[in-house]
Amino acid sequence: MAMTAPSPTPVRIPPTKLLIGGAWVDAADGKTFETRNPATEELIANVAQAGPEDAGRAVRAARAALEEGPWGTMRASERSRLMFAFADKVRANAEAIIALESLDGGKPISSVRRQDYPAMLDCLEYYAGWPDKIMGDVVPVRPDALTYIERVPVGVVAAIVPWNFPLMNSMWKIAPALACGCTVVLKPASETPLTALLLGELALEAGIPPGVLNILPGPGSGAGMSLVTNPDVDKISFTGSPGVGKTIMAGAAPLITRLTLELGGKSPNLIFADADVEAAVKGASAGIFFNSGQVCSAGSRVLVHESIYDKFCELMVARSKTLKVGDPRDEKTYMGPIISQKQLTSIMGYIDSGKSEGATLLSGGDRVGTKGYFMEPTVFTNVDNSMKIAREEIFGPVAAVIKFKDEAEAVRIANDSPFSLAAGVWTKDIGLAHAMARKLRAGTVWINTYGQSDTRLPWGGLGGDSGMGRDLGPAAIDNYTDKKTIWVNLRR
Repeated sequence: MAMTAPSPTPVRIPPTKLLIGGAWVDAADGKTFETRNPATEELIANVAQAGPEDAGRAVRAARAALEEGPWGTMRASERSRLMFAFADKVRANAEAIIALESLDGGKPISSVRRQDYPAMLDCLEYYAGWPDKIMGDVVPVRPDALTYIERVPVGVVAAIVPWNFPLMNSMWKIAPALACGCTVVLKPASETPLTALLLGELALEAGIPPGVLNILPGPGSGAGMSLVTNPDVDKISFTGSPGVGKTIMAGAAPLITRLTLELGGKSPNLIFADADVEAAVKGASAGIFFNSGQVCSAGSRVLVHESIYDKFCELMVARSKTLKVGDPRDEKTYMGPIISQKQLTSIMGYIDSGKSEGATLLSGGDRVGTKGYFMEPTVFTNVDNSMKIAREEIFGPVAAVIKFKDEAEAVRIANDSPFSLAAGVWTKDIGLAHAMARKLRAGTVWINTYGQSDTRLPWGGLGGDSGMGRDLGPAAIDNYTDKKTIWVNLRR
């Protein structure tokens, strides 16, 4: 797990101002903030910091683009054409986007190239095909009337995205909203604003009309909450922590603004006695160590049948020690840095908690190096589901391995959580696999794999601290459209 210093590589930096109404502008109060490379702690750029006044300007620009500009009256086929042109720009700038996402978020460039970038492009192209396929319905209520239901855009969308998958999560909001004819004010996380700004630049180059996509980098306490409490925002789509999600719900409640909230996870990954142990170890390791564990659906609770528990733990520790931690620009790096010193400190606090509550730290648990926010993949064994490391979302590369004796206990432990985002099942018994999929309280259940997703499939939790609503797939069209009933009198 030796760490090498990231080598300086020229990366295209997009405009670092606010994008409002098709123009790059400074914050109204002139404030900026720093975005730093978490692998080196070095400054990348100073970025305009949006505040409440800027949020108001952006919402007005989005409203004008919807009601006064061409977007609201444009044919669906033309909207589709512009979205495909946007996708062409994204494809033509692939390497610039990949390099910037790796730099700003410390993500291994190999994983951005393999997952984040293609998934983002696929999302844009998938929804680019939707505008002229969003259908209404004719309902034959009575012979002397024409009664039909029309799908209409919800209006101005405030999209607030996190720092762990900034590129992908931005497009999860932008693409379906634009497909439905909405306009968007996107607030990227202050830790990772740059690829959102690059997407904004490419959208303008593709011909997306001014004001249709506005981008407000900065802390959520400023522009973010101003968007939430703005009465001219019709829809809020948020991905992030349960705590912030609850704050957004409270802020939106007086206005009864519609919400989609994709929040946290403490996902159980169940390994049964008959599982292919080596495949399960590989899948469970990827489930918690991919993206340095900074994944909402990370399989952070690994539930293993008592008959294979010791063997599984031995193999998982051995695998964790083969994972390369270091320079995100190195194609062989598996784990890049944690996003910030604040997040690293939080993770180390959970490790101390695990040790103090009696779990066994079998491997890892330390910071790697002194420059950049790197840490070792960490495995705790002898974990009880009541421990803090099993109850709370750590958002780091920390696996809590829990023993179970039978199917009933596995389900009980798995479902004993305020989270409901995802789960995994490893078994050769197809009947058991399907039974587990039915019993587990999770929006997604993987069987003999972990962590896979696709734009065409809905994504979200089943309530609690994992949120409500769905991103992706046809379900996202429901997020950004409403149904209008029209009654035409035919009586003569």
